[in-house]
Amino acid sequence: MKSGRFAFVRTTTFRLALVYAVLFGLFSFLLLSYLFQATVGSLRAEADQRLEAEMGALELAYYTGGLERLEQSLIERALVPGAPFRYQLETPEGDRLIGDFPNLPVSPPDTVGDVSNVSLSIEVPRPGGEPTLTEAEGRIVRLPNGNVLLVAIETGERGRIVRRITQAVTTAAPIGVLLALMGGIFISRYAARRAEQLTRTTEAIVAGNLSVRAPVSGSGDEFDRLAMHVNTMLEKLERLMASSRHTGDSIAHDLRSPLSRLRNRLETALIGDMSEETARETLTQTVEEVDRVLATFNAILRLSRLDAGAEGRLVRLDLRDMLLEIADLYEPACEFSGLQFNSDIGVNLFVLGDRELLAQAISNLLDNAIKYTPEGGTISFRAQRTPETVQIIVTDTGPGIPEHMRERAKERFFRLDEARTQAGSGLGLALVDSVADLHKGDLELLWASEIPDPHGLKAVFSLPRER
Repeated sequence: MKSGRFAFVRTTTFRLALVYAVLFGLFSFLLLSYLFQATVGSLRAEADQRLEAEMGALELAYYTGGLERLEQSLIERALVPGAPFRYQLETPEGDRLIGDFPNLPVSPPDTVGDVSNVSLSIEVPRPGGEPTLTEAEGRIVRLPNGNVLLVAIETGERGRIVRRITQAVTTAAPIGVLLALMGGIFISRYAARRAEQLTRTTEAIVAGNLSVRAPVSGSGDEFDRLAMHVNTMLEKLERLMASSRHTGDSIAHDLRSPLSRLRNRLETALIGDMSEETARETLTQTVEEVDRVLATFNAILRLSRLDAGAEGRLVRLDLRDMLLEIADLYEPACEFSGLQFNSDIGVNLFVLGDRELLAQAISNLLDNAIKYTPEGGTISFRAQRTPETVQIIVTDTGPGIPEHMRERAKERFFRLDEARTQAGSGLGLALVDSVADLHKGDLELLWASEIPDPHGLKAVFSLPRER
């Protein structure tokens, strides 16, 4: 995003706000037009009803009491203060008998009972001032005796209401559109500012600064959620980069010693005068050293494939038979190392998994336990079901892993023995953890016992249970 004072104009948010303002103006216009028409129609209908009722009352007076009764009713109604009606009664020849108008505004109907509608202007007296003209609507009817009756109702108030509504609509609509547009501009500037902050963060990352973090305002909006996801990604990326640097150093350190020993043995074999038995022993040690180097490379390769998702064919399987086979395999290995081995394998241990990878992970846990448990110690190998998981638990009586180092113990090439005097690649628990991730499971490292003091390692390898 290009920076600038009006950069927000190019944002999607501003365009949406502009569309919203236009739609708001259109919908407001349609709504106000509907209200205007409904109000005017209601006022007109009310005036028509009152006019029709007044005309009906006067016609009734004529038909029940004749012309004399009609004239009396007209005089009485004309004297009512504030009455909105105006009247005119004329002879068949057009002479005014009673009324407010010098003459009719239009020619009356020729047929008895026919009604003509008329719009006209009438004078309305004002106290202490000149009379004013106001609009009116009327009806003209010819009576059976030939006389003509006009009844009109003032509509000036209705006109004033209509004008006020029109003025309000023409004033409010532009203000509403302007306010909507201003609100859209404000929202757009806010969104553009937040997006610009994320852009600067990504630019810093591209420049190589992985320690930068996207700002979080604390509002909990979508920008905050995006910033938190970006920060989580950056933290993971930073850890991976640090792990990569550490991995490179560790590989160099772990391979330098065996390769140096290989070179020394081969030099000795080349320049030394040794017996056949000594040469055979040297070659045997060399092959073992090469096997350890190859095992390290194979472990690294497998971890990389696991991380890339290139390995793992997950099928439904029961772990019981596989775990019993592993227990039978490791029991004599423990006895050979002077360790006591206990196993307790449950039933119906169904999971969705890769048999080969799971066997490798569990073997790594047992190898780790044998490696760090002193002679005379005990290794326990159990498998059990919980409502949601299948747990494989390996417990030993070795030194255990301090709590603050347990997460690091799952990292590649990490060793509690920082001097790296013990054999091993430091990839065992890392591979177990990667296998757990592949199976959407978990590897938890705990103290085997805290009595009298914390000691021993309890590794809980949990997998989602398959129903």
